Amino acid sequence: MTNSLPADVLEQRAAEQRRRLHNSVSELRTTVRQRVREKLDVKRNARHYLWPATGGVSILALMLGYGVAGMFTRD
Repeated sequence: MTNSLPADVLEQRAAEQRRRLHNSVSELRTTVRQRVREKLDVKRNARHYLWPATGGVSILALMLGYGVAGMFTRD
């Protein structure tokens, strides 16, 4: 199968495809970095999960307290 396109046209197309690929990868890196920063933002996560974490720790402390008290108050 012979190619009817000149070499310089093929080189231009290849260069354009490389530029588009490079731009896509750069955009993906930027997007991923932003999402990772958002997910690892301590202040944002603390605000969002403060009450559920407080409730879970409270229940755990209550169960632990009853368990320790039960060890010392056996009949």
